[in-house]
Amino acid sequence: MIKVLKNVKKSCWSVIVIIILLCIQATTDLALPDYTSKIVNVGIQAGGIETAVPDIISKQDMENLLIFTDLSKEILENYTLMGKEQTKQEKKIIHKYLGKDKHLEENTVYIIKPIEDKKKEELSKQLSSPLMEMTALQNKEQAEKIKEKITANMPETQKPYIQSQDLMELIKNMPEEERKQILSEFTNQIEKMQESIKEQAAIASVKEMYIRLGVDIDKLQNDYILISGMQMLGIASITMISAISIMLLSSRVAAKLGKTLRDKVFKKVIHFSNKELVEFSTASLITRSTNDIQQIQQLITMLFRVIVYAPIIGIGGFIKVLTKSDSQMAWIIGVAILAILFIVGTLFIMVMPKFKKLQELIDQLNQVAREILTGLPVIRAFHKEEREEGRFNKANTNLMRTDLFVTRAMSMMMPLLMFIMNSIMILIVWVGGHNVDQGIMQVGDMMAFIQYTMQIVMAFLMISMVSIMLPRAAVSAKRINEVIETESSIKDREEVKNFDPNKKGLVEFKNVSFRYPDADTEILSDINFTAKPGETTAIIGSTGSGKSTIVNLLPRFYDVTGGELLIDGVNIKEVAQKELRDKIGFVPQKGILFSGTIESNIKYANQTMSDEQMKESAEIAQATEFIYGKEKKYQEPIAQGGSNVSGGQKQRLSIARAIAKNPEIFVFDDSFSALDFKTDSKLREALASKTKNKTVIIVAQRISTIMNAEKIVVLEEGKVVGIGTHEELMKGNETYRQIALSQLSEEELGEGGGK
Repeated sequence: MIKVLKNVKKSCWSVIVIIILLCIQATTDLALPDYTSKIVNVGIQAGGIETAVPDIISKQDMENLLIFTDLSKEILENYTLMGKEQTKQEKKIIHKYLGKDKHLEENTVYIIKPIEDKKKEELSKQLSSPLMEMTALQNKEQAEKIKEKITANMPETQKPYIQSQDLMELIKNMPEEERKQILSEFTNQIEKMQESIKEQAAIASVKEMYIRLGVDIDKLQNDYILISGMQMLGIASITMISAISIMLLSSRVAAKLGKTLRDKVFKKVIHFSNKELVEFSTASLITRSTNDIQQIQQLITMLFRVIVYAPIIGIGGFIKVLTKSDSQMAWIIGVAILAILFIVGTLFIMVMPKFKKLQELIDQLNQVAREILTGLPVIRAFHKEEREEGRFNKANTNLMRTDLFVTRAMSMMMPLLMFIMNSIMILIVWVGGHNVDQGIMQVGDMMAFIQYTMQIVMAFLMISMVSIMLPRAAVSAKRINEVIETESSIKDREEVKNFDPNKKGLVEFKNVSFRYPDADTEILSDINFTAKPGETTAIIGSTGSGKSTIVNLLPRFYDVTGGELLIDGVNIKEVAQKELRDKIGFVPQKGILFSGTIESNIKYANQTMSDEQMKESAEIAQATEFIYGKEKKYQEPIAQGGSNVSGGQKQRLSIARAIAKNPEIFVFDDSFSALDFKTDSKLREALASKTKNKTVIIVAQRISTIMNAEKIVVLEEGKVVGIGTHEELMKGNETYRQIALSQLSEEELGEGGGK
């Protein structure tokens, strides 16, 4: 897999941008639950007041507040008593809370100084208890209880006077020790409270002070909710833009990787020898170039989100839970993760062995489909449609069963994981509800905890999804690497030789032997003959004697396993394959045409050749007769594989293609078999004038095609059993004579006819 992913480096800039965008998206996603918590806790419950530190407080309230603390100096250090001239910061606070038109007299309010968040948090803790005590004493019922406590040991005549006095004034005028003693019980009760409850009560006290000062609490609340909502929309917009950009870039990177892999696979396959093509099979190579690469593309689209995004969300969400919410509920996340890992692990063990099998079954289906479609005429001729349908159905059913097993197992995963998510949410609400009831946490904190938990669970879900995709992609990657890393058994040497210009067109077989890869016996042995320029060398023999194998050695479709094969005086293993094949005009036994036009097929060797050269080649190949019978002449479309032309027409166009190349050596591998005798004779006669100084090697079954050759090589069971002219072989070679008499009469053979 890593070897395949190395190809992503071609899109390194896109990958860097994706990583940056994923970090941005993860950061914004982690910020949103915090805003939800603030809107509920601060915006709705606290009326837009964030902390127990009032930004503006009346002088009277400040004096009353300082009665209940020993930290008066520390608290006042953070405030400024408003004078005649206000600073820009002070004006901003006054306008925020009291409006622009509000007029305040000098030395009537305290305004907070610009302080750091850490300092403000410390100040909030210092003010929480005093604020609660002050507010409590301003409560009529509570005030009466404290007055009763004060007057408990007083004479009855003094009690009415004390009862009529303001409690705050009484507290102020008391000696410090007496004041602490009276308030001690009340203070102890406050100190025992949860910090969250104390903070909420203190914020409520700040709210009361703002109301006394004339602050519009409704406006303050609406402004806070509106600003927080706009910030959330902004963050959500960044998240959306990042997510869209990530998907677009990921798709682009995946598509580019797919293109790169297809290029590499194709370029590797195009240089494979026949040995490698047989080992892999055409159907498997097609599957590896399409389905397997598609699996990699699908993985890449998700992979970046898992490698970068999921860990940030998972770790970041867990940190947020521990710092922003009640860490006592963190065990719920652990339960969720363990449940997810259990389900994914179980499915992974069940499905993993099936992934490799799935790709192999796709290979088999493609192979069967290709064989049936290629051999359709034969199938119809033998009326074997039902048999082939059964063979296809078997391969199709095997694939379907395996695919169904994998799909069903995968389809179970999402409902199970969704069940876990919903169960976890219910558990959070249950536990969180009790914590809210006990004052341990606020409603907003519980909502944030739910969101953080869902983010963490979703991160593990993403990892789980990719962990299921990864094994199949890993199998595909391995199959792709097998192709890319397979070296062709036929390749050029580091130092290549040049052809000898003095031996141009000379072909020499010297003790050549050959066996197919993994074969036990040799197909050819001790082959010795020479094909010279200006001569036609024919090769004939019974079926399976090795005729086609000999000519396949010339362009190095296979390498000889013994002896030497020389062209232009140089061993073909010592020259560049491109230079070697440029010298040869090869016409295979089975005419192969490419989709396009007649012109593009004839000009296949050189698309820039002149039309005159193309037409001359077609004329020599006896193809002009049917070409001019077409409506569009040379522009007539040719279907894939030449399926819209006959076998004879296909052969003539293949011959025209080789002639148009104008090579030094012509190789015809039984290329006249589909031609009638008349066309065969005309073609050989026209070809003779074109190949006067060329080397011509013909493999043929027909005696009439090779009777006039300057040299005829007779093969039997992979060995040369005769070399000579037609007349010489008729007299001295029984194998040749038997082949000849099986096709022509003695009179025809004796006259040297057959044309």
